[in-house]
Amino acid sequence: MEQHIKAPMDRETASGLRAGDYVYITGTIYTARDAAHKRMQEALERGEGLPLAMQGNILYYMGPSPAREGRPIGSAGPTTASRMDKYTPALLDMGMAGMIGKGRRSVAVKEAVVRNGAVYFAAVGGAGALLSKSIKKSEVIAYDDLGTEAIRRLEVENFPVIVVIDARGNDLYETAAVQYCSLQEGEES
Repeated sequence: MEQHIKAPMDRETASGLRAGDYVYITGTIYTARDAAHKRMQEALERGEGLPLAMQGNILYYMGPSPAREGRPIGSAGPTTASRMDKYTPALLDMGMAGMIGKGRRSVAVKEAVVRNGAVYFAAVGGAGALLSKSIKKSEVIAYDDLGTEAIRRLEVENFPVIVVIDARGNDLYETAAVQYCSLQEGEES
């Protein structure tokens, strides 16, 4: 199914999404990769606040290339999400509504997605130049010294993603593999 949603995203919207849905996000999302996640975790351990509220927000695991003239950002493809797995359950428990990346997630992340009624989206790897066309504005809001790994606020319009893990725990990577194997078995008969 194809759906258009607004970001930040509420739990009702998240609960209406299903693994395999094609989704177009419009609104505000944030970028954060390994180094930014590590800094946020260290801040939490020191009892400090985070540079952005997690409630309802979507984090995009992306480090952009430099912007071309007249553009807000350069190539903006996803990075491997599993590198953030050790930090993700705590952020989900703080109200984060979704994440965008690529690749499988750990059991702990899946459990936190379900516990919090959140969603894990995948963006197409290798399509960073195309994805950047949906980004209308980019602004560093924290950890500027990290360069491409700084936390950025992005204004996006019809940013294309696919629901991989939905709020019920359905995982497209698992269901698609089972479906593919069933098709292969059917062809061999």
